[in-house]
Parts: sequence; structure tokens; C-alpha cells
Amino acid sequence: MALTPSTMIQPLGAEAPPFFLPDVETGSTVSLEDFAGKKALVVVFLSAQCPFVRHVAPELTRLGRDYQPHGAGIVAIASNDAENYPGDAPDKLAAFANDQGFPFPILYDDTQKTAKDYGAACTPDFFLYDSAGRLVYRGQLDDSRPGNDRPLSGADLRTALDAALAGQPVSVEQRPSIGCNIKWKPGNEPAYYGVQPAG
Repeated sequence: MALTPSTMIQPLGAEAPPFFLPDVETGSTVSLEDFAGKKALVVVFLSAQCPFVRHVAPELTRLGRDYQPHGAGIVAIASNDAENYPGDAPDKLAAFANDQGFPFPILYDDTQKTAKDYGAACTPDFFLYDSAGRLVYRGQLDDSRPGNDRPLSGADLRTALDAALAGQPVSVEQRPSIGCNIKWKPGNEPAYYGVQPAG
């Protein structure tokens, strides 16, 4: 399977880009402003059919259950071209969320504008913002991948979340996520498509 790393092009300290997207389960619009007042916000780009996302899905459920009660917000965004990849159509995403017991919404980014605004490149791709809405972490959940026998712990993101929730600095030593590439609509590929992460 093709491996695509996250680009890491969003600079630390950048403001969270706004979004207004439908929840695949309820159809209601969810916006960045709905997370105002959270001590931290995790934005994860995912896919219902990517094996990397399916591998980490149990830890995503645990993250939501562990951190949302302590003031963190979590939101997932799906940006794949559902016309050419119907496994990521809203109804399939809703079934995936229900099967996994995600305690957070999946939003559908039909225009793919939100993925571009965040510089997302792969699934899963993680972005963590502090209470001021500033980017403090972007990169991998942990170093577990399908078939590499490393434990699925969420260690990298959990360490960053713990620091953000405590109002402490997050280490700038961050490693890119790796997964399936976002399935861009023909002709809609962003300028950063195929860019390798710095370092």
C-alpha cells in the first residue's frame, strides 16, 4: 500500500482555520466556533476505508473518552472524493463512526477546502490546538502502524494533549503521521500535494 506522510507545513503557533461542515450522522452544521472555550482541540482527518485509520480507530475512541471529559474537544473531518471513493460517502462514514463508537463527530468536507486550509495530506492526519486556538502539535498519533507490531498507545498525541491541557509547552520534536493519501477530486490537488515533511 502507498504510504503518504503528513506535510507538517502548518507552522506551530498558526491559528486554527475556520470550518463549517455537516456532521455525517446528524446532518447539522458544526463549526470551529462550537469548540470555543475548550482547553485544547484535536482535529483529525480520516477515512472510513483507509487501513491506517482502521488500525488507529480503537485509540481514537479511547482518546475521546479519556480527554473530552477534561476539557478537550475532538473533531474528525473526512475529505476524500466520495464520487470516486464511495466508501467515504457520508452514510459510510456515519456507519464507521457508529461501529467504532466514536464519542466525537465526523464532518464531511465535500469541497476539500478544509483539508487544504489545514494542509492535510494523509489519513490519519492530526492537528492539536491550545486554548487560544494556536497550533501546538501536528504529526503522528504514535509509531504503531498496520503490521509493525508496535503497541497502539496514542503516546505522541497523548503527551502533547497532556501538556496543552496543563497549559504547558508542547515539545517541538514532532514526527509526521503516515497513512493513505487524501483522495483529491480530479484537478483539485493542492499546491502542497506530494510535498515531503521537513526534516
